[in-house]
Amino acid sequence: MTVAARGNWSRLAFAGWILLAINAAGTGLYSLRYVLPRIPLPILMPNFFDRRGWLIAHATCSSIALLLGPWQFLPGLRARFLNLHRWMGRIYCVAVLAGWIASLPIAAHAETGSVASAGFLLLGIVWSGSTAMAWVSIRGGRVQAHREWMVRSYALTAAAITLRIYLPLSLVAGVPFTMCYPTIAWMCWVPNLVFAEWLIRRSRVKKRALAGF
Repeated sequence: MTVAARGNWSRLAFAGWILLAINAAGTGLYSLRYVLPRIPLPILMPNFFDRRGWLIAHATCSSIALLLGPWQFLPGLRARFLNLHRWMGRIYCVAVLAGWIASLPIAAHAETGSVASAGFLLLGIVWSGSTAMAWVSIRGGRVQAHREWMVRSYALTAAAITLRIYLPLSLVAGVPFTMCYPTIAWMCWVPNLVFAEWLIRRSRVKKRALAGF
């Protein structure tokens, strides 16, 4: 990746982007295993088998959003290929909407009960809502608001990554699935959203400092 693509980002910020892009690619492609005629990994979740069609739709659409998202943030690529950026953004928004709708029957019957269901259902609402706000903002010409809402949206898309980090770590630590899953249903996205808000506020402070306020 060239210096021009990363724009005015620091090396640390660009390294963070690379880490995010690698995790997004790995998680997105790995999640597409659900589309295969036979899942190549034993899954002890009846919910996934009982609602296989919804799972395939959710995994496919969410993986598209996960794979596209990191490239939308590179300032150099966005500036040089604005039309591509816009089309990728449209695909991202449609993928999020479809991924959210497909998630509803799965989330409503999440394994381990109502606490996990509530976590995943609320994630879907905030995920689709923040993405809608990003679309409304750019349609209204509010570029900065659009960027901030997209940061929130993708932080929630990245719940797919953090869920797949927390779950195996919990199982390796010996925490029973029935105990860890309800917690992870919330932990996979709430800290992501908090981190996104921190990045947004940090960016605002830097811009004000540069402007001399």
